[in-house]
Amino acid sequence: MNAATDTVVSAHGLRKTYRQQPALDGASFNIAPGRIVGLIGPNGAGKTTALKAMLGLTAVEGELRVLGMDPRRQRDALMNDVCFIADVAVLPRWIRVKEAIDFVAGVHPRFDRARCEHFLANTKLKPRQRVRELSKGMVVQLHLALVMAIDARVLVLDEPTLGLDILYRKEFYQRLLEDYFDEHKTIIVTTHQVEEIEHILTDVLFIRDGKIVLAADMESMADRYTELMASAGTVQAARELRPIDERALPFGKTVLLYDGADRAQLDALGETRTPGLADLFVAIMKGTYA
Repeated sequence: MNAATDTVVSAHGLRKTYRQQPALDGASFNIAPGRIVGLIGPNGAGKTTALKAMLGLTAVEGELRVLGMDPRRQRDALMNDVCFIADVAVLPRWIRVKEAIDFVAGVHPRFDRARCEHFLANTKLKPRQRVRELSKGMVVQLHLALVMAIDARVLVLDEPTLGLDILYRKEFYQRLLEDYFDEHKTIIVTTHQVEEIEHILTDVLFIRDGKIVLAADMESMADRYTELMASAGTVQAARELRPIDERALPFGKTVLLYDGADRAQLDALGETRTPGLADLFVAIMKGTYA
């Protein structure tokens, strides 16, 4: 991801310390408009601190601009164009559907009530129903209606589907992609469910120990990284090509991961493929949990 004059987020050398422990340690990255960016890292890696900094909720050292603004000094103006959503379980159980709509309409200047009600018209949700009376699927539909009715330039999602089962998680992301995202919007999402967001991402940021250890668009990653499944007879030759990671499979097979290797050389040693984002994440993060 290259910096551009219309960069949505520009961060250089971000630093933040809590109790003498660095939460951000020189993190630098750029996010372009019209992208869906996954900010991915283990617990304690700095994801939440980075999001809070972008939203103006915590002060950090370094240079940070969101939509050309300083998030701390110009937070009120910035929030006109930014929408932040945590997990979908945060809606109060006592609140009615109508009250939830009234609340969001009152706090966000870009909320379109008609758009929200149009979306809800295609569901079984009723205005006087309380959240505690709704199934998990209906809560997802309500949350989506509230989110997609906000015409924000930047949507920040922090573990948005925490606690939902796989069907509702998939519905959430698919609806987001089909009914909300366009080339004028940017979505930044953090999640531990790497496999579930891989298909919607345009870019990825891996963060570890407060540093960005990988910043790339999904297309370039497919060109850069290769997985090789080698047999016992070819594994030694495969190791000589300096993989960045390897793992054993049953029946004497070994999977090796390469960064920038010659694909033709690897093809001669076994079956090759583009690695999944989860496998790449695990390989790069090895040692984090030690």
